[in-house]
Amino acid sequence: MTLFKESGWRFWWLALLVLVVDQLTKIWVLQRFELGESIQLLPVFNFTYARNYGAAFSFLGDAGGWQRWLFTLIAVVVSVVLSVWLSRLQRAEWKLSLALVLIVAGAIGNLIDRSLYGYVVDFLHVYYQEWHYPVFNIADCAITIGAALLIWDSFSPDVVDKTK
Repeated sequence: MTLFKESGWRFWWLALLVLVVDQLTKIWVLQRFELGESIQLLPVFNFTYARNYGAAFSFLGDAGGWQRWLFTLIAVVVSVVLSVWLSRLQRAEWKLSLALVLIVAGAIGNLIDRSLYGYVVDFLHVYYQEWHYPVFNIADCAITIGAALLIWDSFSPDVVDKTK
């Protein structure tokens, strides 16, 4: 029990929350949208149902199917490695813990899609006039926020243990 209280694992509740929100929003999109259907919410933001067979920005999206298994393997390995890393973090390393938990949650969210559908369900579409950012999802947001926290943590001073 102390592993959960004193390590990065104490933030697993956040990973579970991200996974639930990610999967529920994707199920909602799959039940209510046709592929390519789009609903404008703001002048710069739509819900647009898209399928991503590749990785970020559809990298290798048209590679013929083998990339599904490559990205599945990568997500599993990354999730295991980061989970072990989380178990070894100290309580004071909260930024790093949050970063890793968010990255794991996002990786698992997209892993679930690849396993169930063979593609990742994307639906958040940001654009301005003729410029369009690639459509993404909640898991992608978690990975991006986690990566930003990871960068922030890397520039933060080391934690000093005052109990010694």
